[in-house]
Amino acid sequence: MRIETTHELIETILEQWAGLIGEDYLGYKGHVYRLFNFCLALHPCTEEEKTKLAIAACFHDSGLWSDRTLDYLPPSISHAAQYLSNSGRQEWAEEIALMIGMHHKVRAYPDRRYPLVEVFRKGDLVDVSLGLFSGGIPRSYIRRVKQHIPNHGFHRFLLKAGGAWVLRHPFNPAPFIRW
Repeated sequence: MRIETTHELIETILEQWAGLIGEDYLGYKGHVYRLFNFCLALHPCTEEEKTKLAIAACFHDSGLWSDRTLDYLPPSISHAAQYLSNSGRQEWAEEIALMIGMHHKVRAYPDRRYPLVEVFRKGDLVDVSLGLFSGGIPRSYIRRVKQHIPNHGFHRFLLKAGGAWVLRHPFNPAPFIRW
């Protein structure tokens, strides 16, 4: 399987967020590309599906930086919807909102109308778990993706952000978790 280390649409979208994301930019960019590659490994995509995955990947965690909150799914969905509206792709809004809104769902996403929602959920889990959960992707491919696309402290950022929540709310799941 091929590893995509550059994609024109991903580069264009993320470039607009670089200033806001700041020192976490390279880490987030790496996460976006690893997630994107894991999704492509999970599902043979048409060009349209690949574009949807690229857009969702760019925006799925954007609310972490724009709103400085762990309840980042609503603002992330809003940023994606705005982008879709501005780019004339409003008809994708429901599907991409589900991809973003359900990407931390603990159980599989059951609605078969939008198979990319489950693909996206699994792809994110593969990267966030550092490959502990493979989603059916060969571990050799996961290792190759991680070698080609550096982490740049992304998981350290996640631990810091998530750890703060756990310390303040030890008996409540983080607001981005979906059952």
